[in-house]
Amino acid sequence: MSLSPDLLPVLAPLPVLVPLLGAAATLVLGRKPRSQRSLMLFALTSVVVICGLLLYLADRDGTTAVQVGGWETPIGITLVVDRLSAAMLLVSSIVLLVVALYGAGQNIRDGDARQPTSIYRPTYLVLTAGVSAAFLAGDLFNLFVGFEILLAASFVLLTVGATADRIRAGVAYVMVSMLSSLIFLTGIGLAYAATGTLNLAQLAIRMGEVPHGTRTAIYAVLLVAFGIKAAVFPLSNWLPDSYPTAPAPVTAVFAGLLTKVGVYAIIRTHTLLFPDGGFDSVLLVCGLLTMLVGIFGAIAQNDIRRLLSFTLVSHIGYMVFGVGLATTAGLAGSVFYVAHHILVQTTLFLVVGLIERQAGSVTLRRLGGLAAASPLLAVLFLIPALNLAGIPPFSGFIGKVTLLQAGAADGSVLALVLVAGSVVTSLLTLYVVARVWSKAFWRPRSEAPEGHLTAAKPPTLIEDSTDVLYDERTDPGRMPVLMVLSTTALVAVGLSLTVLAGPILGIADRAATDLRNPVVYIRAVLGNSGTDEPGAVR
Repeated sequence: MSLSPDLLPVLAPLPVLVPLLGAAATLVLGRKPRSQRSLMLFALTSVVVICGLLLYLADRDGTTAVQVGGWETPIGITLVVDRLSAAMLLVSSIVLLVVALYGAGQNIRDGDARQPTSIYRPTYLVLTAGVSAAFLAGDLFNLFVGFEILLAASFVLLTVGATADRIRAGVAYVMVSMLSSLIFLTGIGLAYAATGTLNLAQLAIRMGEVPHGTRTAIYAVLLVAFGIKAAVFPLSNWLPDSYPTAPAPVTAVFAGLLTKVGVYAIIRTHTLLFPDGGFDSVLLVCGLLTMLVGIFGAIAQNDIRRLLSFTLVSHIGYMVFGVGLATTAGLAGSVFYVAHHILVQTTLFLVVGLIERQAGSVTLRRLGGLAAASPLLAVLFLIPALNLAGIPPFSGFIGKVTLLQAGAADGSVLALVLVAGSVVTSLLTLYVVARVWSKAFWRPRSEAPEGHLTAAKPPTLIEDSTDVLYDERTDPGRMPVLMVLSTTALVAVGLSLTVLAGPILGIADRAATDLRNPVVYIRAVLGNSGTDEPGAVR
């Protein structure tokens, strides 16, 4: 049975409303952990289904705008569902559900009265609502609101357990986030002063009437704000010190999703508000430096979480590369690579959580023999690691080849330098994951410099473990079944990007075509009359 196009306006607000209502309900059920957990998983499952329907309808029927409360643009809140936002919603909702299952498995095994799950679960749902709100926002102010919702929730999740390291990392994260939000607010104020509106469709029209210098200043301010959130070099130093201290489920969500919301904002504003290419060269240079500085930082690490945090920064450079090319092929490559990286990076951080449970550590100085101790864990690490490195036939290879082809087609000297830098970064990524494999999985633990030491018990939301001799560890290092199953499921979802690469690249290409043609977005929000305004794109 065919779905009616009238269903989309009904579904559009639900990725925000469902988790917010779920957060309120789970807060009420704080003294009933099983009911709270079931309600949380039900809400997240519902969001996945809704986002799947949104992507199907957006790909079939094109861009649709919803005026919340029936208010006319630009007075009310506008939600816009196009192929890009719907794809981001679906991938992020899948990741959020799987990580929630992973966290539920950890709590079922380790949960006790001291675990702060009563506040963790509502906050996690609020984070989900903030991510969805950012992807759906049709104006700059509500994009800011979406960012602030997810950032407020992330402050709580990052410091849950209240250890010294987490508080220290949380303070640094709060300071950086407040700075980026202040810069974003400055950009919003400048845009409103120059155009009299914050609606993205109207901004796309009226920016053409703004003097070139003013327009450049507005774009520069917004680009700095989003560059901090996306961890684009030289605005990325905060990330490797902030993410690794959090519990495994929190780190996985942060690594997979939060920086991609910043990348989404860069893509949206670059293609819709500032399509004249004023900062394309800057984006390309920043993309190259992000790749290289991130991967060189990863090479120097012994802690796997910090190592992966640096690879996270490095691969943001690939996405910025595609945006800086400002071509349909480049944007399609960026959209595909964003989806690939969300899944693969999240999976790797979940695997690191399993390594910590199994071996009592995540530092390479203590690890060894994991392939013999747990062949399943070795497979769960190897598949996403090779995918991250871009080994064929995985989706990482497909995404990188798409971007390399786009760079070669551009033919400029800077684009070709980026092509070379991308290949070097990919090879160094392979070296980094091979180093982890050889030390943590392949060599005997007895050959590790500190292999005789381990954590006394597995980590939980509250980090209070002490070091003991490995032979005296009382916990055998079992991995809870639900944690393993959820990680395996995300590995399978990541592999589906390889199996279904053709259709998924098709969606990415259609999304990029829409992005390169702002009139599609403008007409969806303002109707045909919007293109009649002075300065409208036709």
